[in-house]
Amino acid sequence: MMTLDKFEEAAELVKKVTLRTKLIYSDYFSDTTGNKVFLKPENMQFTGAYKVRGAYYKISTLTEEEREKGLITASAGNHAQGVAYAAKMYQAKAVIVMPTTTPLIKVNRTKGYGAEVILHGDVYDDACQYALQLAEEKGYTFIHPFDDEVVSTGQGTIAMEIFQELPTVDVILVPIGGGGLAAGVSTLAKLLNPNIKVIGVEPMGANCMQESIKAGQVVTLHNIDTIADGTAVKTPGSNIFPYIQKNIDEVISIDDHELIVSFLDMIENHKMVVENSGLLTVAALKHLDFKNKKVVSILSGGNMDVITVSSIVQHGLIQRGRIFTVSVLLPDRPGELVNVANVIAASQGNVIRLDHNQFVSINRNSAVELTITMEAFGHEHKESIVAALKEKGYNPKIVQPKGTYN
Repeated sequence: MMTLDKFEEAAELVKKVTLRTKLIYSDYFSDTTGNKVFLKPENMQFTGAYKVRGAYYKISTLTEEEREKGLITASAGNHAQGVAYAAKMYQAKAVIVMPTTTPLIKVNRTKGYGAEVILHGDVYDDACQYALQLAEEKGYTFIHPFDDEVVSTGQGTIAMEIFQELPTVDVILVPIGGGGLAAGVSTLAKLLNPNIKVIGVEPMGANCMQESIKAGQVVTLHNIDTIADGTAVKTPGSNIFPYIQKNIDEVISIDDHELIVSFLDMIENHKMVVENSGLLTVAALKHLDFKNKKVVSILSGGNMDVITVSSIVQHGLIQRGRIFTVSVLLPDRPGELVNVANVIAASQGNVIRLDHNQFVSINRNSAVELTITMEAFGHEHKESIVAALKEKGYNPKIVQPKGTYN
């Protein structure tokens, strides 16, 4: 059982492997949401995520014999690093099964802690089945990433730190994948203050907990589709599900597009890299139906590879109207390109890419295609540039920038 004594024990133990991630007051999110918003930056942990808390506490409760057998787990990345790091502290062998879709940075960092990494399956659930199979075949001790009360107790130590810094907190927003973090945080939060509100947040494309709560029992989604790889889980934990039912007040689901914009918000306003699963609670701030409350958003991790960061920044700028592409048809004669450039310059647009295609049609009097990608200050400025082009007799069409997807 997750009791106050166990949470206190775990809170002391995890200090050996964690940084004290102090709350950050966010002027930006407070101003835009009407609440007093604080961020709990678990993305700043040694392993880049909160998962080391539960992994270390769980391993600390094992017998020497259980540790000597070797440890095995399945993870999309953050729990993998937590187990690998904790196993290294105890000089125990660690085998980690990760989905083949796991970002390279998470794979390499897990290996960097000395663990053996096996890539198997497309999603966490596939990797977990294989890890359980290997545990049975080779006698390894299995460390579940979320469906374990001891692991969940370790994760719940985040709530202890929140209350120590902000005893008057009204609401805690916590990401949900399989439910281990949410179960631990919500259970301890309710033990410390029964009146606090704890809201779980999960991706719309993997809302297994939301569907399970509706059904009153654990259900398995047929498929999942989300960029929040750390919370891409088909089936939530059955052992921790009763804690979720009792202590989580509400579950909000977030569309992937909202995560992209939230990533930009975090980079520009707090200079922090937060992975998509960690951004769930940031995106959820705009969905809250109350004001003037002290709200803590748990940023669960920050492990992202550079290619993913680059892609998300690009798509975020497009969503914000700060990068856009137009296509215009114009006569193939000297000076037309300069004329279009002058219209854009007069409107304070900044051209960052230009494609001039003379072969779109055999009618060179009216069908040379000019595709222009440019920067703007936002949607309003974007529309003013388009309007200026129309006023000068061009017929600009908004098109998808090259190298991006819808």
